[in-house]
Amino acid sequence: MGLMSFIKEAGEKLFGREAKAAEAAAPDVDAANAAAAAAITTYVGTQGLTADNLQISFDGASGIVTVSGTAPDQATKEKILLCCGNVHGVDQVDDNLAVAVAAEPPSRYHTVVSGDNLSKIAKAFYGNPNEYPKIFEANKPMLKHPDKIYPGQVLRIPG
Repeated sequence: MGLMSFIKEAGEKLFGREAKAAEAAAPDVDAANAAAAAAITTYVGTQGLTADNLQISFDGASGIVTVSGTAPDQATKEKILLCCGNVHGVDQVDDNLAVAVAAEPPSRYHTVVSGDNLSKIAKAFYGNPNEYPKIFEANKPMLKHPDKIYPGQVLRIPG
């Protein structure tokens, strides 16, 4: 639990034209933040990730997403946090998620830099570039293809 940092200018662009129109029409900041939180919640849902009593809030002034609830396992928890953080406009994620079954150790994380690919990352963490499928599988469904990573994206690196 705690704060995870992300690169604010990288990630899924969930707050596109529709969100900007809603923000302009919003009578106050709270309504704009609620609309952004709803967009992030919808994005998490489209990835097939669920948690009991999942609550996601967003503070646009600070760029902080707060996530609470109970994830079924450690991997799902980490994927939900990454979905929330790998969004353009999000600077940090405040992790208040519990885990129902803590059977696996927490993963490490890697922020992608220019020139990275999954093989290079696998070699750095596992000593073998052919271990890249572990990283790819650990980041599904956010990653659709092993070659589709971008600088600033944060990836789970399972143990």
